Amino acid sequence: MRAVTLPSYGDASVLTLADVEDPVAGPGEVLLDVVATAVNRADLLQRMGFYEPPPGASRYPGLECSGRIAALGEGVAGWAVGDEVCALLSGGGYASKVAVPAGQLLPVPAGLSLVEAAALPEVACTVWSNVFMLAALQPGEVFLVHGGTSGIGTMAIQLAVRHGARVLCTVGSSEKAAAAESLGAERAIRYREEDFVEVVRDVAGGADVILDNMGAAYLPRNVKVLRTGGRLVVIGLQGGVKGELDLAALLGKRAAVHATSLRARPVAEKAAIVEAVLAAVWPAVEAGEVRPVVDRVLPLEQVREAHELLEASTHIGKVVLTL
Repeated sequence: MRAVTLPSYGDASVLTLADVEDPVAGPGEVLLDVVATAVNRADLLQRMGFYEPPPGASRYPGLECSGRIAALGEGVAGWAVGDEVCALLSGGGYASKVAVPAGQLLPVPAGLSLVEAAALPEVACTVWSNVFMLAALQPGEVFLVHGGTSGIGTMAIQLAVRHGARVLCTVGSSEKAAAAESLGAERAIRYREEDFVEVVRDVAGGADVILDNMGAAYLPRNVKVLRTGGRLVVIGLQGGVKGELDLAALLGKRAAVHATSLRARPVAEKAAIVEAVLAAVWPAVEAGEVRPVVDRVLPLEQVREAHELLEASTHIGKVVLTL
């Protein structure tokens, strides 16, 4: 099969398309013929040597894909060869074939193409598990998501608005602000020009739930803008790994800080998240209430360009790669 390999760590130029050995579906797994995959920030970190795949996972990048089932491993039921699916992966999406635990498969939502479906699993599972399962966002609460026009941000805005929350977000430009507000955000805050703490307080009095991709750089301000009983969920470290936490402020607000990741969770935990997403998110996608936002679609041969696009942060939504 063809796969994007990492002969060394570094900038996008190290990404190399090569012929490699086909994977095999083990017990409880299926083998997919991949049609499309999507680029995530985690892929960039892996390329630079900062985010190794968990033990036993494919060494090739790619945390989600769509395709058709080519083979069933021992003990797999409920799926058939030829089924069109999308999948949450621990790695290996940048390849023409990938083996994945059956519990991490999702049917392609009615009304979406296989290419569009490749943009869903990682963002849907990340947002649902963190904003709704962990932080328990409630209707009427104020939700702040940083990076509102990222793949995760565009999904978080739509799901939170559908849930009845007031949604605010941070973005990097006026163009991105317009895009975020078109998805339902009440206010998109241009972080280069505005202090998000002041704006959130002025507009909504603070935030009940914050989904943060920045980490250390935003930690003090995130705690500052939390309401009493607020929940901060950190899922990225684009702004550094070590920050100062004001425990007195956290105690005074009876607030919580969570730091989570999805990739290294046990198979059973991922399967439970996928099952929850199928029940809660897929009906909204099929009804047209929530949609994957795709900035552009490129062939796998242009994987270097795709990584450079994410690094430049000029995209809105997901960058999808087709095979």
